[in-house]
Amino acid sequence: MNLHSFLILPPIVFALVFLFMVVLSKITGKLSYKNPKNAEWKSKAYACGEDIPEHRLKPSYVEFFPVAFFFTIMHVVTLLLASTPADMTKSLGITVLFIAAAYLSILIIFRSDDTND
Repeated sequence: MNLHSFLILPPIVFALVFLFMVVLSKITGKLSYKNPKNAEWKSKAYACGEDIPEHRLKPSYVEFFPVAFFFTIMHVVTLLLASTPADMTKSLGITVLFIAAAYLSILIIFRSDDTND
């Protein structure tokens, strides 16, 4: 095994990149700004210089997840349709089944929740 073959082995590449990142972190750590007197400002919220009270608002991702899942499903369906062979007669059944499953999952995501009325 020559040196080039040895250096492209995944564990060796990982170790070299990890070592490089540790050295880079140490170098940039020495260049970064340090305030030894008062470092509590580093953990405070910043809003354009305005001093705001902490933990004023905790956003909820309840509305975000259905939309993110919808886009994930739509991207997968688009990828499936784009990669369907030109002769779709052999794969039409599985394509239609996949689109039907995607449509059903979208209906489940955006179902109306009437139990809370």
